[in-house]
Amino acid sequence: MSTVLQVEDLRAGYGPIAVVNGFDLKADAGGVIAVLGANGAGKTTMLMAIAGFLPGVKGRVLLEGRELTGPAYRRCSAGIGIVLEGRKSIVPSLTTTDNLKVARCDIDGALALFPELEPRMDVKAGQLSGGEQQMLALARAIGRQPRALLIDELSFGLAPIVCKRLFTSLREVGERTEMAIVLVEQHVHFAAEVADRAIVMQGGTVALEMRGSEIRSREAEIEELYLGAASAVASEGDEQARGCDPT
Repeated sequence: MSTVLQVEDLRAGYGPIAVVNGFDLKADAGGVIAVLGANGAGKTTMLMAIAGFLPGVKGRVLLEGRELTGPAYRRCSAGIGIVLEGRKSIVPSLTTTDNLKVARCDIDGALALFPELEPRMDVKAGQLSGGEQQMLALARAIGRQPRALLIDELSFGLAPIVCKRLFTSLREVGERTEMAIVLVEQHVHFAAEVADRAIVMQGGTVALEMRGSEIRSREAEIEELYLGAASAVASEGDEQARGCDPT
């Protein structure tokens, strides 16, 4: 498979605080790569940096061999799509239909992907259920036919049965298109359902890589990294609370 999205030595953060430190990634056409890690591992910051939402980013982001620079709207036009955490990718005051129209995506294609939305087309997005909102967010992003789709915490705040529906659809999209999908996820078992490859982030960089088929068998190893990251964040918080310099 050809590489669609390549990230080299990515470094990003917020002001003087470094969150992502030398992160590398290759995402292939038609594949789903899961990015796992505990809270504070740098997963969301990594996505925001790739998508062009953060200033002062160092390193290179290449889409089909072309280096991406500039803000998010320019990268979106070049072929980057993103689904933000917590259904922030939809406009609550607009109806489902208008959300799809604003995104300039194929409405028939969106309904083919999520027929559950058809009876909800005239309902404002803010009045949809959490699962329906996430379906709409996914449909908007996929309907623009990006070359690379970045998704932040697809399972956030949703019931397991809804998550299974969403991840099944995502797997189908990966199989029938040449889109490269980068899925940030905390729940290992959901990632195992869809991922061809997986990486685990710790301290803003890649701590572990594996095939998607290995995720379940290496869950204890992944969990150990999660717990280590959580302990480090807690220790740093304790030091700051005592007025200590964590360095």
